[in-house]
Amino acid sequence: MKAHVSSILLGVRDMDRAKRFYTEGLGWKIQNDYGISVFFESDGASPVGFYAREGLADQVGTSPEGSGFSGLVLTYVVRSEARVDEVMAEAEKAGATILKPAGALPWGGYGGTFADPDGYIWSLGYSAQGEDQPYAE
Repeated sequence: MKAHVSSILLGVRDMDRAKRFYTEGLGWKIQNDYGISVFFESDGASPVGFYAREGLADQVGTSPEGSGFSGLVLTYVVRSEARVDEVMAEAEKAGATILKPAGALPWGGYGGTFADPDGYIWSLGYSAQGEDQPYAE
């Protein structure tokens, strides 16, 4: 198996709320809306989509219940500290919960963390070190 993710599916409790958060709040564009699932334009990266939480849990053979840290963090690497601040502000305005405000990171970078309305954690970051980072933008 290769170190590659073909797509990322997030189980959401309220499809309309999730779509509003990502489209109106963060500016994502819907590529396909199948009713039970939604996929966003990926700009060449692994596609991100939503599926109703209970349906997705049933599809993979687990319970939709859960609480606390799932062990999953989605990362978004940008090219400047200013862009980190901009995305954090966009997310907060859209209804995200700021978990760690943007600031200096222990390893020398700059970043912050927020949770979307379903509790999925996004870690935003910037580092002046290295040219081969997986930039999202």
